Amino acid sequence: MKRYLSAQRPLLDDSQFRRTEQLCRTFESGLGKELHARLLAQDKQNRHTSYISGPWFDMYLSARDSIVLNFNPFISFNPDPKPDYNDQLTRATNLTMSALRFMKTLRAGLLEPEVFHLNPAKSDTDTFKRLIRLVPPALAWYGAYMVNAYPLDMSQYFRLFNSTRLPQPGRDELFTDEKEKHLLVLRNGNFYVFDVLDKDGNILKAAEVHAHLKYVLSDSSPTPEFPLAYLATENRDTWAGLRQELLNNGNKETLGKVDSAVFCLCLDDFPITDLVHLSHTMLHGDGINRWFDKSFSLIVAKDGNAAINFEHSWGDGVAVLRVFNEMFKDSTQTPAITPQAQPTPVDSSRAVQKLHFRLNETLKAGIAKAKEKFDSSMQTLTIDSVQFHRGGKEFLKKHKLSPDAVAQLSFQMAFLRQYGQTVATYESCSTAAFRHGRTETVRPASVFTKKCSEAFVREPSKNSTDQLKEMIAQCSKYHGQLTREAAMGQGFDRHLFALRYLAAAEGHKLPELYQDPAYGQINHNILSTSTLASPAVNIGGFAPVVPDGFGVGYRIHEDWIGCNVSSYPARNVREFLQCVNKSLGDIFDVLEGKPVRS
Repeated sequence: MKRYLSAQRPLLDDSQFRRTEQLCRTFESGLGKELHARLLAQDKQNRHTSYISGPWFDMYLSARDSIVLNFNPFISFNPDPKPDYNDQLTRATNLTMSALRFMKTLRAGLLEPEVFHLNPAKSDTDTFKRLIRLVPPALAWYGAYMVNAYPLDMSQYFRLFNSTRLPQPGRDELFTDEKEKHLLVLRNGNFYVFDVLDKDGNILKAAEVHAHLKYVLSDSSPTPEFPLAYLATENRDTWAGLRQELLNNGNKETLGKVDSAVFCLCLDDFPITDLVHLSHTMLHGDGINRWFDKSFSLIVAKDGNAAINFEHSWGDGVAVLRVFNEMFKDSTQTPAITPQAQPTPVDSSRAVQKLHFRLNETLKAGIAKAKEKFDSSMQTLTIDSVQFHRGGKEFLKKHKLSPDAVAQLSFQMAFLRQYGQTVATYESCSTAAFRHGRTETVRPASVFTKKCSEAFVREPSKNSTDQLKEMIAQCSKYHGQLTREAAMGQGFDRHLFALRYLAAAEGHKLPELYQDPAYGQINHNILSTSTLASPAVNIGGFAPVVPDGFGVGYRIHEDWIGCNVSSYPARNVREFLQCVNKSLGDIFDVLEGKPVRS
């Protein structure tokens, strides 16, 4: 409750805050206390999992909105450092082979564990790895803990491959079939499958995969009149009904091939023109050449620009970023083929099967309607990006500041400058340090960021450079505390979510705390933010989570900071990014001992 009230303080006036404080006290000593005791008991009985895992799956799978924009994000790869390897066919073959190698390593139980190293000099070493191998599995966690290394939960990883989200009325299902050996390839809205594993489960020779992809790229079939892929962009209940219609109309086997494919490879027939075009292409595309329900899709444009778009219910960024990083490293350091390589002379016309779907009038009308809705939704989304080149991680760490805290402070300052207020802000934080952990929310809008933002934006001349520096330092310290708490399961968002879920499951009337407008407001996240740290990432992005919000993807490099932001018509992205740029400039000025420029 204390943490919840601390996050509410900068968002409420005094009278609103007093009301919320009273509701918290009542909840804490009454129904909240009872629900918490039952949650603890439930948790004790279910040692095999996390208290948040079930409710979180329910939250995602019961959502009826289209998963496009509302849930699926994208992460784009940096180009291959060897320019000639960015040819579409070469890159698609190499990334596919690297994904398959990752899958085989994972399934053989040979993938290096995901570990968070607090003291990498001690634990991220060959000596430590050799020693920890000798420790019995039941004790290995304690051995790692002694040197400040925390093994992370990897239970989501099995859903990376041969998996899809199946639309069902009311609540979707996750489906996985690890026996299947084929890859799904989309091009021009046409669906193709071919085996990438042989009968013994060994990966096909790269030259054969190369040949089959070359065959798909040489197919001159036009885009179907009714592209099936639009259906996966629909409202989930609508799509569930249309999927049943597909099954009733003789498409069971064909749909089964789509659902069980190792993953989905989307080959686009156009090059990428700039970062904005890249974001739109990888986040949503034209709806024709994507299958958004697959656990992940690898998208490769005509010029070799590549990205992963992933369905979010089955897992979080940690699992996807791991396969992403391994694919990039493997495909660039030990590529399966060279640009000069010749495909094996195999009969791809027999190996590659083009899927045909039987469509009746109901399905054709459903596709036409889905296309109409998709096109009008995508037109409302604006994406833009900015790169701040005056410094990054290195400069900020030299000033003993958390780079993430400074980036988040710049978003608070920018929003205040543009709209004159402090609003609910969400930063995602992994809780993979726990078994079946998902995410927790860091609440970057605090009394410290509000005070600091107001000092910079409203009265820069009233405070000395040293005073402003001190405010930045306070923001950094508090943000660091919030991040540590969230990572260690000590945030308030998931706990309150679980108590509400439990109250509903037990048939209680919704507790007053949750009916408080302040609770609704703090969960209406106008600034939804997420960052990725990886040398393999070019940019990542996602849509806003509310109609009047911003979706802020950002990356802090050693010597620059990049932001990729989306919005709907209610907000102005370009202006927001100008304000972010100005805010970062002001912060850097102060850190360099210069006065803030008006």
